[in-house]
Amino acid sequence: MAAPLNRSVFRALNPFNTGSSKNIKKLQCVRNFHLKKLNSQKETAQQSSSSQDPEKETHFGFQSVAEEEKEQKVYEVFENVASSYDVMNDAMSVGIHRLWKDAFLEKFSPSPGTKLLDVAGGTGDIAFRFLKHVGTPTSGNVLDDFHMPRDVTAQVYLDPAESTSSSSSSSDEETSHTASQQAKDGNYATQPDAMGNHVTICDINQAMLDVGKQRAKALGYTTGLSWVRGNAECLPLPDSSFDAYTIAFGIRNCTHVQEVLNEAYRLLKPGGRFMCLEFSEVKNPLLRSAYDTYSFQVIPVMGQLIAGDWKSYQYLVESIRQFPNQEDFAAMIKSAGFRMVTFQNLTFGVAAIHSGYKI
Repeated sequence: MAAPLNRSVFRALNPFNTGSSKNIKKLQCVRNFHLKKLNSQKETAQQSSSSQDPEKETHFGFQSVAEEEKEQKVYEVFENVASSYDVMNDAMSVGIHRLWKDAFLEKFSPSPGTKLLDVAGGTGDIAFRFLKHVGTPTSGNVLDDFHMPRDVTAQVYLDPAESTSSSSSSSDEETSHTASQQAKDGNYATQPDAMGNHVTICDINQAMLDVGKQRAKALGYTTGLSWVRGNAECLPLPDSSFDAYTIAFGIRNCTHVQEVLNEAYRLLKPGGRFMCLEFSEVKNPLLRSAYDTYSFQVIPVMGQLIAGDWKSYQYLVESIRQFPNQEDFAAMIKSAGFRMVTFQNLTFGVAAIHSGYKI
């Protein structure tokens, strides 16, 4: 409703006044001024109302949830599925996920001396393939403490070059004492292997990391790996620390995918490589229809029968449909600063490998 007009405006309405046509024009100008002012006040109020909205929303599967809520929900999903994660992966993909991960490492083809950061890799599937590929030896004498604190902010691994430059006369006993002290303090991380290979395994979910640690013990890896609990959007690690960054079947569960990509760029050394293995879009309409039917009608049922958990696997199926397709995700990787970005479809696009370089 327009603001009330003052006396001078009403006088301008009097047709007997001299120059009434001019006054009418003045009246119109005054009225327009009040209307513009009122509309401006309304817009300001609307903007203020929207800015006071305490929570931004994002997707959790097909649900809309507050951004702060999604991280906790995803955490609970993987807390629930951690113990049956490998069994369910084999059942859902009929073992094909193993071939995808093998193809991922083959395309990665890391050279000796690589320092790798494997994000969302708690169970160690990619990390152990990496260690096997670069020839890291295993041993029966496995240390019990693979724990690293949540707030780790310093060196993740002990670089042989750095340790040599700091003190050329350091003895094996001193190195051993330092490692023991780190373990005692909760800052334990194994050294790179004899060829300088090392993988830092990062996951936001402690249950997934615990599964990976048990597998490392069973496989006999005592050097060349460390464990860090952290959020992929803001990791407690120094800039330009790694030669390569991998993330397999994890980035779609993050609240802000672009922030994860930006963080990956920060952590890589110049020339470092980013690689992602993730579910993607099946382009063929007939195959997509069959794939959707299997995903929505079979996988949650398998989750209930094998893991006793329908909802977690319903979410996993839905989260795949919410993730950007191959081309859109490649564009996001480029937006983070990566160059030479490519992707390769696996099994008609059910999954895809994306690659880019920090140049």
